[in-house]
Amino acid sequence: MHSQAHDVGAPSLLEALRTGTALLHVALEKRLPFFSERLDADWYQRLLQAYYGFYAPMEAALYDCDLIPEGFDRVLRVKTPTLVNDLRALSLNDHAINALPRCANLPVLDTPAACLGALYVLEGATLGGQVLRREMAQRLGVNADNGGAFLDVYGAETGRRWKDFLDYLGRQPLDADDKQRAVTAACSTFSCFEQWLDGQEVLL
Repeated sequence: MHSQAHDVGAPSLLEALRTGTALLHVALEKRLPFFSERLDADWYQRLLQAYYGFYAPMEAALYDCDLIPEGFDRVLRVKTPTLVNDLRALSLNDHAINALPRCANLPVLDTPAACLGALYVLEGATLGGQVLRREMAQRLGVNADNGGAFLDVYGAETGRRWKDFLDYLGRQPLDADDKQRAVTAACSTFSCFEQWLDGQEVLL
């Protein structure tokens, strides 16, 4: 009985993830070019192609590993199809999309806790969507119909889905070792993503 009790002084999974990834999160945000004066339509398209090159293998790895704890609606939250539709709207055909380079250096997703850490990063990335969509609409004339749907992938549901995800995280009975595995995977997801975008030469 006692072994199942939570350590009252231990941080929650969410607190551990927030604290553990804070520096990596800020570092990546500073290098994303969405608010750069130099961002043009060509750079934007290369950026979306690079996002696809990470999200397609990342989501495939996550959803194929069967380790995500029960209660996560992958059909509702998968983002690669929206990226594909945006790339089509930017005049890439399916052959060109399938030929895009894909990231091979992905985080290790070998435990349910590691999957939760990776999901935290992917879900958290949706939060600034409305600001990004407005900025790209203003600057490049990009909207949900012509290549910008991914930027605000959940639209009006963003806040609700983030709250639902946090509730889902809060229900996971993880011990201290599991929490550390989740944080390690989240940090690895940020690092792999930044290295990939850097290699694709789309960051500041």
